[in-house]
Amino acid sequence: MAKETNTSCTFKTSIGGQALMEGILMRGPEKQAIVCRKPDGTLETKIEGIKPVPKTPFLRGIFIFISSLYNGMTALSYSASLQPEESQEEPSKFDRWLEKKLGGEAAEKAIIGIAMLLGIALAVGLFVLLPAFLFELLPDGMHLIVRCILEGLIRIVIFLVYLYLASRMKEIKRVFSYHGAEHKTIFCYEKGLELTVDNVRKQSRFHPRCGTSFLVVVMIISIFVVSVMTWVLSLFPAIAALPKILAALVRIAAKLVLLPVIVGLTYELNRWVGRHDDNPVARAVAWPGKQIQHLTTREPDEGMIEVAIEAVKLVIPEVKGSDAW
Repeated sequence: MAKETNTSCTFKTSIGGQALMEGILMRGPEKQAIVCRKPDGTLETKIEGIKPVPKTPFLRGIFIFISSLYNGMTALSYSASLQPEESQEEPSKFDRWLEKKLGGEAAEKAIIGIAMLLGIALAVGLFVLLPAFLFELLPDGMHLIVRCILEGLIRIVIFLVYLYLASRMKEIKRVFSYHGAEHKTIFCYEKGLELTVDNVRKQSRFHPRCGTSFLVVVMIISIFVVSVMTWVLSLFPAIAALPKILAALVRIAAKLVLLPVIVGLTYELNRWVGRHDDNPVARAVAWPGKQIQHLTTREPDEGMIEVAIEAVKLVIPEVKGSDAW
């Protein structure tokens, strides 16, 4: 394996992406590109325009999070459709019914929307409801803030176990290798180096402005926000007088309502961290997310790097510097 160079960059780009099945989705300030390796070895590319991001702080983070979820699901579905027929599942009766009623394109959008909602429901159940349920099992005599911190730590442990189990799957290992190729290529671009396989291979696969890091910071911030929220709720006698199950439901509902707030806060914090990665505080905030990347990225092969290079090239803006972080 080539020795990795240092990660200092003269330029920080807003270009970022997502690993797919045998491909990469890359987003720039003006457009996004999907580049996938087809079974015959050739590259399939798809370029689309993107909606302008709101400038309002906090709201822009929520907008980007939701649009990234939808675009990511759409790109993942597209990349899966390019794989060999034997690796694809037969359409279900529900899929065929949707296609008959709505038509091919509308049915595909509906299926992606449903898949996104199911994915959100699974994530909420696994990372919000399950820790909240375990929170209610903690001893009542334990200090409220300590219980909130333990709930947050439980959520992080569940997330780590989830990532570890996913990283053991053969197909996901290749997705994580494409994730590594994405990071290496962005580092190469930020350093102003020519985008070649040799230059990209030398870069680090651990990038401070990664979506995985974003999720980790969301969980850490949620510990503080939920702790304050739980303490505030405890000040209301009416809530304290509720039966335990109803009080628990009130707390869970409040946590769900606060999710967009936490996402907005995390986005703004990540923007600051990305611009001040020489600051000790910023490095401390970014450190947990970079450690998680030991699970979510792997060293890519030459073909994966070629895909990442093509994806980055397709979204580099015509006006130099307009993609600054």
